[in-house]
Amino acid sequence: MPKIIFKLSVWGLLAGGLVLFVSFAFADEGMWLYNAFPTKRVQSKYGFAPSASWLDHIRLSSIRFNNGTGSFVSPDGLAFTNHHIASECIHNISTGGKDYMKNGFYARTRAEEAKCPDLELDIVQKIEDVTARVNAGLKPGMPAADAEQSRRAAMAMIEKDCATSTGLRCDVVTFYSGGMYHLYSYKKYTDVRLVFAPEFEMAFFGGDPDNFTYPRYDLDISFFHVYENNQPIHTDNYLRWSSTGVKQGDLVFVSGNPGSTDRLETMAELEFLRDVERPFWLNAYKNCIARLLQFSSKSQENARIAQEDLFILQNSYKAFTGEEEGLKTPALMDKKKQEEKKLRDFVERDPKRKAEFGDPWVEIEKSADVYKQIFDRYVLLENPRRLRTVLGTYARQLVRLANEKTKPNGERLREYRESALPTLLQGLFSTAPIYKSEQTVLFTYYLESLQHGLGNDSAVKKVLNGLSPEQAAQQIIAGTKLDDPAVRRKLYDGGKAAILSSTDPLIVFMRDIDPEARDVRKQYDDQVDAVSKAGGTALAKARFAMSGLDAYPDATFTLRLSYGDVGGYMESGKRIPYFTTIGGAFQHAADHANKPPYQLPESWMKSKAKLKLDTPLNFVSTADIIGGNSGSATVNSAGEVVGIIFDGNIQSLPWDFIYSDAKGRAISVDVRGIVEALRNIYGAGALADELMGGAK
Repeated sequence: MPKIIFKLSVWGLLAGGLVLFVSFAFADEGMWLYNAFPTKRVQSKYGFAPSASWLDHIRLSSIRFNNGTGSFVSPDGLAFTNHHIASECIHNISTGGKDYMKNGFYARTRAEEAKCPDLELDIVQKIEDVTARVNAGLKPGMPAADAEQSRRAAMAMIEKDCATSTGLRCDVVTFYSGGMYHLYSYKKYTDVRLVFAPEFEMAFFGGDPDNFTYPRYDLDISFFHVYENNQPIHTDNYLRWSSTGVKQGDLVFVSGNPGSTDRLETMAELEFLRDVERPFWLNAYKNCIARLLQFSSKSQENARIAQEDLFILQNSYKAFTGEEEGLKTPALMDKKKQEEKKLRDFVERDPKRKAEFGDPWVEIEKSADVYKQIFDRYVLLENPRRLRTVLGTYARQLVRLANEKTKPNGERLREYRESALPTLLQGLFSTAPIYKSEQTVLFTYYLESLQHGLGNDSAVKKVLNGLSPEQAAQQIIAGTKLDDPAVRRKLYDGGKAAILSSTDPLIVFMRDIDPEARDVRKQYDDQVDAVSKAGGTALAKARFAMSGLDAYPDATFTLRLSYGDVGGYMESGKRIPYFTTIGGAFQHAADHANKPPYQLPESWMKSKAKLKLDTPLNFVSTADIIGGNSGSATVNSAGEVVGIIFDGNIQSLPWDFIYSDAKGRAISVDVRGIVEALRNIYGAGALADELMGGAK
């Protein structure tokens, strides 16, 4: 793979005056851009300075999955990630009476490997600062909505030109709320085949009660081989497997794709999250969980069908609960107020800075007020997270594609730009199984939410047409043929004429609500997103003027590097050790009478006598992570894999807003526990040999 090329600039306003990495960040805080990593800070604290070649190698060995992170761990395209990142693939290949979620999966030969229906892996090839190109069309005094449309058009053009000239996936990524724009070019792999996955019982041992807690005893791992042109790829960039693991105080690095954080949000934005957004989604998750639990209780097959969605919803609910508690904590909010006051004072005490940066806090507060007014309508009609059903998502995409593809690339809704279509279409035409029984349950809740949230709104009346939400959902899901990928492809190929003439009830539904959904989307784009980005850009300039690039950008599901040390913590006067063992898993099960969700799989119970029970299984570190880091390799200063991130403890959940290493910890599966389990529980010696072939 080619070496990544970086180009970084920080505008003319800071030319000659930029001070990099002024050390104000707390402890080991930071999800750092690879092209702005604080090497001197790490060296000052830990005595190790990552070289450019070391950073290149870790970066080129890192993989972005659809919903998380992974890494190459052998020269023959072997990649690993968490079980819960691989679970969609595991669930989708469990057909014909097979249940690989329950029983696990191991391909002893290449021929036995199972291809994932719609999995895409991305490896960064090049990163370029394109801030000047994105902002080239802006004019003084341009309204925020017009300025944002100009930027979107420029971003779409840059991405299309890049994809056309390179054949790579190209994404312009927004940093610092519009303060910087970087073009990420990715090598994309879509032939990904499952090699190994343990039983769900062991990958998520302790279930929801233990989720976001520590100590933990999970084997949350999965392995894949990556293919191209029907042949396993060869790569020189892979992470060697450590044979010695970690010990107390070791420096570790975490290379991954953290999803999103809100650390640079203003107080107005944080208060909106606390008072409006988080409560809304907590209620939605709670209701969806209740519906799926009821659905699952009716049969073993229903439980299998709903398992993946239940896991995602329960995980999201618990994460949002912890984040909401953080937002309601006076100490956290006081800290954020102090940070905001410091920046405001910096701007206001200098007339030149005040004239240049204005008062972006007021503008952002106005955008938050608008968002409050349209929030219910926006999330119910437009926000794709509300469309819990796969079928609903397909219908929305088909209806939108028919219109968006007729427009110039720069005028389309951003998710339908030319450079995004290959990935979107891969998902749209996926052969993954769809279960209408579960879809009906979820779509019923969606229609109930529409009725409850929007009342007598004309859109609601139109789609329900006098029926109850349950009756309408049953008719729509029973009648749709969008569960057939051939039908979806035919509608897509038929374009606007096919969509307008379609009588498929789900297409009709999405077609009917689309005008009102587009209206509220435009309100959001012009009066909320554009205004908050304009304010965010001004804030970014002010932060750069005050502190240089020490204020790393919020997470954007792009590759970052964090660091920290291995170590336990104190909780309620008790010392929590930094590691757990395989023997501890057996004890944890016994402490709960070996009953679900603390029931060890039969494979573990049968193998206990031959296991080294003191083998480390999980460990914690102070590395700064968030959702999206799941599956990130934990590496030592030699660049060897020592673990894989799979969770954080409950004290780490407020890291979405502010980092503290007092008790917050990132949790990894230890490489020693992985190899012990592969060899002595699962009979996967060949896989262990492939891993250890790269071990020193």
